[in-house]
Amino acid sequence: MALNCGIVGLPNVGKSTIFSALSSAPAEAANYPFCTINPNVGIVNVPDERLEKLSALFKPERTIPAAVEFVDIAGLVKGASRGEGLGNQFLSHIREVGVIAQVVRCFDDPDIIHVNNKVDPLSDMETVNIELALADLETLGKRRDRAERTIRVQGGAEKKAAETLLAAFSRIGPLLEEGGAARNAALGEDERAAVYDCHFITMKPQLYVCNLDEEGIKAVLAGKPGASADYVEAVKKQAAAEGSEAVCICGKFEAELAVIEEAEEKKAFMEELGLTEPGLSALVHAAYRLLGLRTFFTAGADECRAWTIRAGQKAPEAAGVIHTDFERGFIKAEVYSCGDIFRYGTEAKIKEAGKYRMEGKDYTVQDGDVMFFKFNI
Repeated sequence: MALNCGIVGLPNVGKSTIFSALSSAPAEAANYPFCTINPNVGIVNVPDERLEKLSALFKPERTIPAAVEFVDIAGLVKGASRGEGLGNQFLSHIREVGVIAQVVRCFDDPDIIHVNNKVDPLSDMETVNIELALADLETLGKRRDRAERTIRVQGGAEKKAAETLLAAFSRIGPLLEEGGAARNAALGEDERAAVYDCHFITMKPQLYVCNLDEEGIKAVLAGKPGASADYVEAVKKQAAAEGSEAVCICGKFEAELAVIEEAEEKKAFMEELGLTEPGLSALVHAAYRLLGLRTFFTAGADECRAWTIRAGQKAPEAAGVIHTDFERGFIKAEVYSCGDIFRYGTEAKIKEAGKYRMEGKDYTVQDGDVMFFKFNI
């Protein structure tokens, strides 16, 4: 299971620079709006120290991390929902991602044009969110008309499904009309299932990325007051009100960091800003949390690998992520936590300590489990 994350925001806020740093594959970036028209797509390895430690213990022939797909989507502007700035094309790209990372400019620089000629993170966030809500409102209107026609001419299951859909729309519509998000509607399970194929953009989880310059990120990390700190605080406050997260990144710095191959040089470069890990790692992990994703591992002499599942999935479903035959013929799973292998050093010692377990079909996989599946087909 791959995480699919769309990078959105107004033009010239640093989306393409951040994308280039994430994928280490330069995206077109320039000091004018709509530089990115067709979305760039990059596959990014998920940073995970646990996988590195497992690899050091097992010394496998290959180590395969979990992957994230990032999509650099062109800048939205006011009126995008009506087609302004090629908005319809851009909005269609957003519909295809699993989580939205909205980049917000949190630095002052007269040499970098702001589409509204003023740096105002909250206003920028409002512009993007309103355009996404308006696009969803248009979708809702079309689907409502169709559901109302179904109620008039159909009966039985079709009529009941349409009624469930309209009940959901009665909760979602007022939120969208206020520029809010469909994800905040209080829907029952049947209503949520009913609106699934509407593909509302604002139903997707969204996090915010505060893009700072180097002086700004230094100040924020050091807890110093200033314009950058005020911008970040405003974004974090709004994100919290939406039940979301905000991460801080210096896109320019991360792009420079991404091309450094030597580990010690990379570490020294981060220390200059006071970073203990790349800011992009925080972005990837925040996206994982928003999507409710978890990681389990398989480990051995041939391969150490990280696998992605959704929180709450059972052992057979985890087996199916590796291969559908594993799920179909699942018998049991041999399980221990990666914390135990780091503590005891070998699987034999884990068994001696009574930490090596056999789990069946009802076992809920935990983040950090190391698993070996037994199956029969």
